Amino acid sequence: MLAQIYEKEGGMRKAIDEYVQVIDINKKEYDSYYKISFLLHELGKKEESAMMLRNLLHKKPEYLEATQLLGDILCEQEKYKEAVNVYSDALKYHPNDFDIYYNMGMVYTLLNDFKNAKDCYEKAATINTLLYNADYNIAMINLLYNDLDEAEKFFLKSLQEPEVEPGAYYHLAKISMLKGDKENAIKYINVAIELDAKMYEKADEEPVFIPIKSFIHYPKEEDKEERKYNLTKKELKVQKHLEETGKLAGQLSNIDIDLKRKKDKRQIERENEKEK
Repeated sequence: MLAQIYEKEGGMRKAIDEYVQVIDINKKEYDSYYKISFLLHELGKKEESAMMLRNLLHKKPEYLEATQLLGDILCEQEKYKEAVNVYSDALKYHPNDFDIYYNMGMVYTLLNDFKNAKDCYEKAATINTLLYNADYNIAMINLLYNDLDEAEKFFLKSLQEPEVEPGAYYHLAKISMLKGDKENAIKYINVAIELDAKMYEKADEEPVFIPIKSFIHYPKEEDKEERKYNLTKKELKVQKHLEETGKLAGQLSNIDIDLKRKKDKRQIERENEKEK
């Protein structure tokens, strides 16, 4: 109780000292182990926190909160393969926990293992049909593989989640343009901008929107207010990674097209030379 009082008052170091006293009295007080790990993480002592969490999971491998915190720390340290192992071990004790599958999906995404990432997101979304962030990430992966129909389907499903709604409308607009449906593209991109004014800048830089640029509305002053998202740091990191990977894939595709054009041009020139 004394530790909890210190914790509420912001005295994290004093709280840790009291939780240590608890463990000295009762070695099986695993909640106090977790509390110390959590407070060490809050104090920026990630290595010490991770070490305590590993010890805790060795003694009590089914402790779900310890798995989640250790996974987050490992992701912050970019130890993604280790994080996958932690989540995989947890599934032995929590085989139907959508959160573990969702977190594994995010880690696989950061490892660029998009097949396993998609499998994990799909399992998470099957267990929890309201997990629209997973649907959004599935859509992004489908977009990477140029599967426009599947990407469109999952972006439409993810529209139920305000956190990903502007991005979903933005990508639906891109898909519509790629399918030659300018009317829907205009509708989707303007809705995206109404929801988040930053989407205007993204659209302005995206070449696919050049044919409809004059139909894209500049955001109103009242809509320019900074939109706040409740996504975790890990979720934001994963979304950024998917966006950047998509851009890179697009650039590589354009390079391949340019190389093919140059190759074809050289081939035609050689054939013309032969004819001469």
